[in-house]
Amino acid sequence: MPVVLVVDDEPLQRDIMKTILTAEGYETLTASSGQEALGIIKKFHPDVILTDLRMEGMDGIELMQSVPKLPFEPSIIIITAHGTISSAVEAVRKGAFDYLTKPLDKDTILLTLRRAIEHVRLLKENVRLRSELFEKFKIEGIVGKSAMMQKAMEIIRKVSSSSVTVLIRGESGTGKELIARAIHYNSPRSTKPFTALNCAAIPENLFESELFGYEAGAFTGAVGRKEGLFEMANGGTLFLDEIGDLPLVTQSKLLRVLQDKEIRRIGGKETKKIDVRIITATNKDMEKEIADGRFREDIYYRLKVVTIFLPPLRERLEDIPDLVDLFIKKYNQAFGRRIKSIEPAAMKALAGYNWPGNIRQIESVIERAVLMNETGVINSKDIHGELELFQLSGRPFVLDLPPEGVDLEKIEEDLINKAMERSGGVATKAAKLLGMNYKAFLYRLDKSKKVSE
Repeated sequence: MPVVLVVDDEPLQRDIMKTILTAEGYETLTASSGQEALGIIKKFHPDVILTDLRMEGMDGIELMQSVPKLPFEPSIIIITAHGTISSAVEAVRKGAFDYLTKPLDKDTILLTLRRAIEHVRLLKENVRLRSELFEKFKIEGIVGKSAMMQKAMEIIRKVSSSSVTVLIRGESGTGKELIARAIHYNSPRSTKPFTALNCAAIPENLFESELFGYEAGAFTGAVGRKEGLFEMANGGTLFLDEIGDLPLVTQSKLLRVLQDKEIRRIGGKETKKIDVRIITATNKDMEKEIADGRFREDIYYRLKVVTIFLPPLRERLEDIPDLVDLFIKKYNQAFGRRIKSIEPAAMKALAGYNWPGNIRQIESVIERAVLMNETGVINSKDIHGELELFQLSGRPFVLDLPPEGVDLEKIEEDLINKAMERSGGVATKAAKLLGMNYKAFLYRLDKSKKVSE
C-alpha cells in the first residue's frame, strides 16, 4: 500500500486531505510542520509527500531540500495559492514532482497523486533491475576455478575501473559478452547504458547507420532522425561482438571515432562529442585477418589496449561441476523445478565431452535435462539426447562412424534444422549454437535447403 505524508500547519486542511486519501486506500500520515515531517520521513519512508508551500518556520521548498537520503526518493507535490504559483514552479524546477493550486479539487488531487505514485514505482523498479544486473554480472559470480579463468578474472578486475579499450578473444560460446557486461557493471559507467552489436549479423550497407545514426532525408527511407549506437551508449559502454566481421570501410570510420571522440550522423553537418568505452570480441585469428588484408592493423592495436583470452571449455574441464550446479539452479528457478543433483555417471559423461559449443552448449544440455528430468536427479539418460551423435570411450566424445559410412550432408542438415528449431528460427542464435560464423551459417542453411529440395 502506498504511503502518503500530508504536511500542513492548518489542522482542518490536514484532516480533509487525510479523509480523502484514506478513503482511496492510501496509508496516510500527517505532520503539522516541516520539522515534524522530517522525523516521519526518516522513520516511515513515504512514497509521496504532499506539502503546503507556505508554513510557519520551514516552508515547503525548504522541506523538499531537507529530505534525507533514502533508498527511494519520494515524489513531492507542492500545494500553493494562486498568488505564489511562481514559487511552486520554481520548486518543480528544483525537483518537486508537481504542484497543486488552492482551492483544491478532489479529482485533481487523486489524479496527480496516482501519477506521482506511478513515478515512484518506476524508480523503484529501475533500482531493483539495476541491482539485479549488478548482482548478475559481479566478477565474483563468474564461474571459473581453473588457472586460465583466474588469470582472466584478475585482468577483468584491473581494467573495470578504467576506460581503456578491451579485446576479448575466445571461441564461440565461451562467454565473451558475459565478460564485457561484467567489465561494464563493475566500472564507474555502471549506471549508464551498455549497448551491444553483433557485427556478424549486420548487412554491410547498414553498419554506418547502426553505429552513427542518420538525419531525416539522408537516404531513401530515412523519414526521420535516428540515433546511432554511439549516441545511445554515450557515457556508457559499446560492445562490438565479432569485430573481425566489421567491413574495412567501417573500420576506418571507427578509427576516426576512437581518435577524435566524436561522431557525425549520416546526412548531418555537425559533429557531436561522445564519451563511450569500446569493448570488442572475436573468435577469429586477428593476426591472420590483418595479414590477409581483411582488418586494419592500426585499428586493431587501438582496440586491444588490453586483451582477455577466454579458454574453451575443453581446456577448463575442472570448471564443469560448478557450471552444471549454476545452470541447474538457474533452470530450476526458470521452470519451477526441484532438481537436487546430477549422478556421477552423468557428470563423468559431461566431463568426457569436448564441448565444441563451449559454455553455451553445456548450458543448453543442462536446460533440457532440468526440463525433462522426472526423478529429481539428472542421469545419463537426461543428457544422452543432446549428445546422441557422440559416444564416450574414456576420451573426448567422437562421432560413432559405422562400417557403411555416413551421409555427411544429411548430418549437417539435421544439425542446422535442430539449431534453427531451438533458436526459434533466429539465424544469429542458431549460428552461435553451432559455434559458426553468421555468414558461414547462412551459406550452409541455404545449402541445406537446396539439398532437401
